[in-house]
Amino acid sequence: MATNITWHPSLSRTERNDLRKQRGLTLWFTGLSGSGKSTIATALEQHLLHLGLAAYLLDGDNVRFGLNKDLGFSERDRSENIRRIGEVAKLFADSSTIALASFISPYRADRALARDLHAAPIPNSPDHTPIPFIEIYVSTPLSVAEARDPKGLYKKARAGEIPQFTGISAPYEEPENPELRIESDKVSVEEAVRQIVGYLQGKGLLDISK
Repeated sequence: MATNITWHPSLSRTERNDLRKQRGLTLWFTGLSGSGKSTIATALEQHLLHLGLAAYLLDGDNVRFGLNKDLGFSERDRSENIRRIGEVAKLFADSSTIALASFISPYRADRALARDLHAAPIPNSPDHTPIPFIEIYVSTPLSVAEARDPKGLYKKARAGEIPQFTGISAPYEEPENPELRIESDKVSVEEAVRQIVGYLQGKGLLDISK
């Protein structure tokens, strides 16, 4: 890290939240490929926008077309991928936007790093409370995800055409204590959205009364 830099203070998070009349936070969707993460996250983003709330979806595939196009799928690159997205999501959340991050993010340590980034204080800032970080485990059996295989990736992985594929030739470490667990093989997308919104309201993180 460079040492000849200085943090320039800006508006406080409280000021932004008050002006935008919403609280910024990060919803981190994790799960196997084909679990339904992005489908649920997209539906939730649309729902939040229709409620008049600022929300933005960071999708695992999409960011590799730009920000993370220099990264592959080695363990090291996967970790760097999540570190960068954790920082970006934090910026969105700090701006009083609801950031939805949909990433396989297979390693517990990487997800913990993303969470810790949101808890880290911003230099010279009056905001000392952590930015809310909600881990949502979109759970589905590997057999179900593989049967869905919307992108044909499992078939290629089984044929040896895709090395280091999560769930087949690379590990997925299930979250031990996620804030929410959505069993996408048992509930509809609409019900998943209801569960998430209900959780956020119950925790006082979302006000849709306006």
